[in-house]
Amino acid sequence: MGTRLLRIYRTLLRAYGHAGWWPARTAFEVCLGAILAQNTAWVNVERTLEGLRQRRLLSFDALDRLSVARLAPLLRSSGTYRVKARRLRAFLDFLGREYRGRVGLFESQEPGVLRAQLLGVTGIGPETADVITLYAARFPSFVVDSYTRRVFERLGELRGGESYADVQELFHRQLPRDSGLYGDYHAQIVRLAKQACRRRPLCGVCPIEASCAKRGVSPEVRA
Repeated sequence: MGTRLLRIYRTLLRAYGHAGWWPARTAFEVCLGAILAQNTAWVNVERTLEGLRQRRLLSFDALDRLSVARLAPLLRSSGTYRVKARRLRAFLDFLGREYRGRVGLFESQEPGVLRAQLLGVTGIGPETADVITLYAARFPSFVVDSYTRRVFERLGELRGGESYADVQELFHRQLPRDSGLYGDYHAQIVRLAKQACRRRPLCGVCPIEASCAKRGVSPEVRA
């Protein structure tokens, strides 16, 4: 299995090139993006981040001065902005209390402890926690999202319905524990899902079509 997962990654890397992902200028911006990306398209997150940047608010010190009521209108373009304002406020409170407002201090923490702390913050679930753990703190914690499930169910590596922890363990068990590999692999999966392995897949342009079981793909699409 490990060899197959690595072979899939290397094929995607040859096809698409290194992703250089997560799209953010700072580790703090990674955290904001991870929270804002919940249940919305990335283009909406970009609009929100750009708006904060233009207002000179893309820092802990600037945002920490704002209440939920003042944060909410600034997050409008990311969708469910009132909910996200509460979640962002909870994260800012956590960051100030535990890490003096400095995301860079995450790297001095034990990875498992950091992830557990993040999961204790209101509105942060496993996927968001792993994005922050991987891309902001650079700890090897594989991110599982809907794209991961779609691609690997079609490949035949997942049955469907597995828990987040079970899917993540598949990657942790079979791949070297390397944050660079995990980050780029996740990015390659996202690219594949957007460009080829869509809800209605474009199998003819998929770089890993030859090794795909096409589980759940209708016969007319398989052709």
